[in-house]
Amino acid sequence: MQESRRERKKRLTSQRIVMAAIRLFEEQGYEQTTIGQIAAAADVDPKTFSNYFRSKDDVLFVDAERNFDVLLEAIAERRPDESPGEVLGRMVQEYAAYRRPKVPAREPEELSATARLFMTTPALQAKGLYLLMEAQQRIAGELLKAFAGRLDPITAAAMTGALIGAIQQATLASVQLGRSQDEMWQASRRGLDIAMHGLLSVRQATEESS
Repeated sequence: MQESRRERKKRLTSQRIVMAAIRLFEEQGYEQTTIGQIAAAADVDPKTFSNYFRSKDDVLFVDAERNFDVLLEAIAERRPDESPGEVLGRMVQEYAAYRRPKVPAREPEELSATARLFMTTPALQAKGLYLLMEAQQRIAGELLKAFAGRLDPITAAAMTGALIGAIQQATLASVQLGRSQDEMWQASRRGLDIAMHGLLSVRQATEESS
């Protein structure tokens, strides 16, 4: 669907706030940065900031709930001939098609600085791990629903963890090596490909356990 002028304005305002926040976090530290400073750097009123984000850590986890919805909807719409691994692979591809156009272009130095911020700030580490665990549990739960009676909870959890872990670690390694944003996307795809070799070996776990 074509983006309306109002939607485009909202998206650009959100991106401006995010980029201003990241810049301040990198320059003076996450804990030392206030919402007022972020609003000023983004040239918006503090009330406008609050209309977009509930807190300053939300700036770095923008659209988390919508991202979950995209992942879960892909699983719920599984095709009759798809195996669990094929469903997960398609889920990642559909999510990438949705998410990538929304991510502003960033230089390798910016990507590396943001990764360091996440890895060295306890509050961000905690929220990041919480959202990662929540995502994996919700994906595994949706996978069980999609393959009711044909997939067991242990296998669904293992498949989800293998997939998310491979993509996350491949992406992080690329960023830490100072690679470009395009190379980061390629790394995430490589993580998917490597995980898929194992995921596609799972057809119906109950067949082997019965």
